[in-house]
This record gives sequence, structure tokens and C-alpha cells, in this order.
Amino acid sequence: MNMDALNSLIAKELNIPLLQLSKVISLFTEGATIPFIARYRKELTGGMNEVQLADVQSAMQRYQDLTQRKQTILKSIKEQDKLTPELARKIDHCWNLQELEDVYLPYKQKRKTRAEVARKKGLEPLAKMIMSQRYPFPHREAENYISGEVKSIEDALAGANDIMAEWVNESSVSRTNIRRLFSRQAILSSKLVKKYKTEAEKYQDYFDFEAPLKKCPSHRILAIRRAEKQGYLRVQITIDKEEALQSLEKIFIKADNESADLVKEAIADSYKRLLHPSIETEFQKSSKEKADAEAIAVFSSNVKQLLMAPPAGSKVTLGIDPGFRTGCKVVVLDAQGGLKKHTTIYPHPPQNKWSESLSTLQNLIDDFDVKMIAVGNGTAGRETLSLAKESAKNNPEINIYPVNESGASIYSASETAREEFRNVDITVRGTVSIARRLMDPLAELVKIDAKSIGVGQYQHDVHQERLKESLDNVVSFTVNQVGVNLNTASYHLLSYVSGIGPKLAKNIITHRENISSFAERQELKKVKGLGAKAYQQAAGFLRIPHAANVLDRTAVHPESYPIVKKIAKHVGKPLESLLGNHEVLDSIPLSQFVTDKIGIPSLKDIITELKKPGLDPRGAAEHFQFEEKVQSIDDLSVGIVLPGIISNLTKFGAFVDIGIKENGLIHISQIVDKFISDPAEVLHLDQKVKVEVITIDKDRKRIALKMKGIPQ
Repeated sequence: MNMDALNSLIAKELNIPLLQLSKVISLFTEGATIPFIARYRKELTGGMNEVQLADVQSAMQRYQDLTQRKQTILKSIKEQDKLTPELARKIDHCWNLQELEDVYLPYKQKRKTRAEVARKKGLEPLAKMIMSQRYPFPHREAENYISGEVKSIEDALAGANDIMAEWVNESSVSRTNIRRLFSRQAILSSKLVKKYKTEAEKYQDYFDFEAPLKKCPSHRILAIRRAEKQGYLRVQITIDKEEALQSLEKIFIKADNESADLVKEAIADSYKRLLHPSIETEFQKSSKEKADAEAIAVFSSNVKQLLMAPPAGSKVTLGIDPGFRTGCKVVVLDAQGGLKKHTTIYPHPPQNKWSESLSTLQNLIDDFDVKMIAVGNGTAGRETLSLAKESAKNNPEINIYPVNESGASIYSASETAREEFRNVDITVRGTVSIARRLMDPLAELVKIDAKSIGVGQYQHDVHQERLKESLDNVVSFTVNQVGVNLNTASYHLLSYVSGIGPKLAKNIITHRENISSFAERQELKKVKGLGAKAYQQAAGFLRIPHAANVLDRTAVHPESYPIVKKIAKHVGKPLESLLGNHEVLDSIPLSQFVTDKIGIPSLKDIITELKKPGLDPRGAAEHFQFEEKVQSIDDLSVGIVLPGIISNLTKFGAFVDIGIKENGLIHISQIVDKFISDPAEVLHLDQKVKVEVITIDKDRKRIALKMKGIPQ
């Protein structure tokens, strides 16, 4: 199939105009990245966003893989000398992987099957006779096949049955019919393996579970599959057996005689032994893939929100990693995130050195002129927040923030952390990460494997390559959406910039060290290995805040600088005076500046950027305080209203940090008064909310909350 026909397939599948899709594919072929296309080629794409562009890229890869699979199948059948022109045409016109595999199934090299054994005994002609149902006395025909390994009529008929059962299983019509039944009525059920009742206690909701597969939410499927993998549950996907057999008999039964009766037996055998297990496996796989996709989408959305958390900014920061027995690790960072001081305090049991710890913190605040304090939200986090507040009581301008510390330990043990802090303890590195997360969450979190951030469910149960690909895309899209300071960005941040990658990121860092700092974007062209294409893809996402050319401080791409200069000339004002000048910018007749390369969408983006040059889309960090009277689950009571922070989002609800060890859960039905299908429609990670406690299960450490009806 030629590229035009393939493009037509993708366009139809994704519901995108063919001309628009062809332009997108051309951009990909030329080496353009998704962030670059989404931001700077809107005229060509019709304004497609990163997710839509990623869908195109994914579809392109899928069809390429399918094309390769077809070539492999054609080669295999040809080598068997069974490739007819009709079969070749059928394969060539097949663009559904499942259908393609059905076509290939009769020709697929198999292990030693019962049908293959029967063929070697010479029983295939008998199977054909019975299958045709034109011979009313199959037992009489079977007598002619008694010889060698075939000792009796029963042996002959049993071998013929095995061959017919395989034919039924390999029939594409059979498989389509049974798939249709599975799609319509499949039931997912699970049963406890009794000897594991104690170990499987957390899965007790699934000890005797049954639900329509198509209505089963992803988190249930993933939980059941995890328990099955651990050996705790037996899991099945079933359909109505009688209806399945009747649908198969309608296909194969053509007479009313003894041969037809034997064909019915072969159908029943095929369904039980081959067809049902095969299609059940397909639906196990497809339902798992669907659940994976949903879980990955939720996880990716959560990671995006965490990466987009507002930064508190470049200020001298004191960071505390709370702990009881081992104490609280304390660091002081300068405004650029450099480590100035580290120590350990022991304010909590068993040492209880509260006064001494308080004095240490107050001295650090005074000595380094600390402007804000970051406190990890792990064990002893609430108690440490109280200590931090007391230490800053004489400095009301100091804001204190609880910081999500998920993944900090992963960073602290990483090669990155060792490179940054070779001479300090692993626990100190983790505390530095907590403090830096407050200053700039994105810059710090890109150093950690995204799936270790801990804002999803079942991230270790889903397809790991797809999870990594999705999360890498999220990180890349977010970094490019926010933009990067070329003179301060770390290697990790730079490596996610459109067109750069790890190798060029290292080269940029090396070049920057040699020249002290970049004065203008054009200097990027002097970086070793950074050619014209990489410059085109990257330049618009890199900022130089104090550059002499004011456009180098913005998200305006260098290729659009001439247009901006024309605009400035048109309004008769210096370029610098356009920045932030809403009145002048709103009066510009954009249609006068349209060219064959730049249209209204890009011109609107330029004007928006000039209005708020270099604006960080993440906003600013908000100060927050938990309810002082609630220190543990024992302090809770039904009906109490508390402030909280959304710590995790799932399809079934939102988890809320209310300042104690246990997070509470707002079920999706308790979030708002209207119907929503996903909590993410109205909530986001790190959102500050007010919640009411509706139930408390101290034994299972579960707290049910609601937002519905609570003024926010």
C-alpha cells in the first residue's frame, strides 16, 4: 500500500482531514518534534495539540508495524508454497491486526497438536468427508482408515474430531462470532484461592466477584490481575456457552445425519479446548491493555499537574526531611538552590530535643536570612510543621510549605544526586530535593523517574514501556510549555527541550561553562553538534531573561523576529516598548502581517507572548495550613470540616492529605453535586480544598470524606 492510501487510513481512524494529516506527517518526516509542531506550526496542523499529534505519531508507528507483520506473514505462507493470489490480496487489504492473525492462523507453524498427529495418521480425508456431512454413515467410512496406529473405528473418528475441531477454531467466521459474543456479554469473575485467605485480605472485595467485563473499571481489573499474579485469586472471563455453541452450529451444520452429529461434537470440543480459551486470552489481554491505557492516562495527567505545580521562586530556603528515631535532616539552600549548610535535629521521640532543635532552626534562619521553609510530608511531617512554625514566629514574612516528598529517596540514591553532591550523605541529598521542589518543582522532578513520583495507582502493574513513553511525553510537553532558562537550566531540564536530547544537553552545559553565560539565542549555533535543525526545534523554548534582544527573553521563535520588527515599525514604536503594552498590541491589524509561512494563529500567539513576555504559566505557590487540632486519626470525628491538599487522583475518587499519616478519600460521588465521570474534571493535584469527614474506619486506617455541599 502506498503512503497516500496509508495516510487515508490514519486520517479516517483519527477523524482528521487528509490534507491536514499529510502536512503533519511531512513535518514528522522532516524531523520536527511534537512540542515544536504544536507551538510553531499551527497553520499547517489546524491547531492540533500535543496529545492529538502524539496520536498521529502512534498511529503511524502502529501501521508501520502492521505492514512489517504482513510482510512476515506473506513470506511465511510463500515458503510453505500455499500463497495464492486471492490470499495475498486478502492479506494486503487487511488493516486490522486481529483479523490479519485470523487469516494467518491456519498457516501458522504450530507445536505438535492433536490435529497434526491425526493428519500424520492419514485421517484428514475422513475429517473432510464428515465435515461435508454428505456421508450419512461416518462409522462405515471410518472402517477404511483402520491400519497402523489407528486401531479402531473409535480411534479414526477421534482423530477426525481433532482435525475438525482445529478447523472450527481456525475459521475466521467462528472467531469473529465468538468475539462478538465476548464483546457483548463477557463476565469477569474472580474467586479466592482459600489457602491464601489471610495473605489476600486486602483483596477481599474480589474473593467472590462477578461483573460485566465491559463495565468493569480499570482499577478493579488491575487489582484483580495483580491478585491473580500473586496467586491469591482464580480469574475467568466467560460467556453463555449454549449461545456460543448455537452460533457455531449455524455456521457449520448443514445436514441432519450422523456426520452432522459428529461435527456438533467437534464444535463442542473445539469451543471448550481451543476456541473459548483462545478468545478468553484475547479478552484478558485487551481488557488489561484498556485498563493499562486508562491507568496510564490518569497517572500521566497527575504527573503533568505535579510538574505544573507553581514554584515558590528563587529564595533562600530551609528544607526539612522529617523523622522520629533518626531525626530530621535540615538543609539551607541559597537562592540558586546551592547547598550552604546541612545538619540533623532530634525534636521528636525518642530523643525529644525540641528546645535544642528550635534553637538550631532559629539560628539558621538568622544566619542565612531564610525566606521560606519546605517540610516533607512523610512520617513526622505534621509534628515538624509545628516546629517550623514555632521557629519562624519572630519572622512573619517567612512562609512555611508542606512539600510532597514522593520520589525524593529515589533521587537521593541516583547517579544524578551523586554527581551533584558527592561528599554528603544520601539523606542530605533527599532533603535538598525536598527544598528544591518548593523553589521549582519542574526543575527538580525531571531528575526523577516519573513513575517513582507516586501520583497514580498500579503504576507497577501496567505495561512499563507504554507507561515510560507516556510519562516521557508528559515531561517533554511540560518542560517545553513552561520554557527553560538557558543560563541556569540543569542537564536534565535541557535534555527534555524540543530537538536537544541528552547528548546536546551535555554539550550546551559544557559550552555554557566555557563562556560563563549565553548572551543571545544565536550563540546556541556555536554549541558542538547543534545544527540548524536542532536550533530551529529548540530555540523558541529557551529563554535568556536578561538578553539585550528582548525577544530572546520570550517564547517568540527567532524565525518570527522579522515579523515582530515589522509590527514595531508599523506602530512606530521601539521594539522594547511593545512588551506588556496591551493597548498598542490590541490595536495591531494582524491580517496585514500574514505571509505564506505565518498566519493568524501564530500571529495571535506572538501578540499574547508580547503582552506577558516570559510569563511562567504555572503561577505562584500558595501558602497553606492544616487544622492545628488534628494530629492523628484519633483526633477525627464524623462531621468535622478540615482543610486539605489533593494528593492523588484516580478514576474513582481523590485522595486528600489532611495533615495526618493517613490520607482520606473523596469518592467521585461525593465531590460535586453534578455528575462527573472523572475527578480530574473538577480537581487537580496539590489543589487546596475543604472536606468533611463522613466515616472513619480506624482498623483499616480508612477515612471517607466529601466536598459536596462544603463551601470552598
